[in-house]
Amino acid sequence: MTGMDAADAAMVQGFRPRGILFLCVANSARSQLAEGIARSIAPPGIAIYSAGSEPSRVRPEAIRVLAEIGIDISAHRAKGIAEIPASGVDLVITLCAEENCPVGLGHARRLHWALPDPAAHGLPGQNDERLDAFRATRDELRRRLAALFDGIAA
Repeated sequence: MTGMDAADAAMVQGFRPRGILFLCVANSARSQLAEGIARSIAPPGIAIYSAGSEPSRVRPEAIRVLAEIGIDISAHRAKGIAEIPASGVDLVITLCAEENCPVGLGHARRLHWALPDPAAHGLPGQNDERLDAFRATRDELRRRLAALFDGIAA
């Protein structure tokens, strides 16, 4: 675990969030991956959401790479920030890297995980390169989220 991950984990464990929002621009890849993974491993009682400042559609590659590890997000849809119950979110994790990250929910604590957009790799139809980028993002999110939730009592 890197130093940043340890600090993130300590901050979250210190206040045990009631609701976590994963936020990026399109709510199509990174934030959807994070929501799916977090829902599968978060301790009971923590609500998990994802949204985007300019929601588009859930990328089929995100659905596919999570299905590979037994997580089904096929019913997910891209959502805007206004659709999230702000009063239920006390931690926002932004996932943007090269683009401008949206600012969301001023009262909530924030973490920023700058992850490259896997949808920017290859072109649709060039499945190997694109899917590898989605898998790398999925695996990095699994690692970070496991560290984040480790030690939080149910």
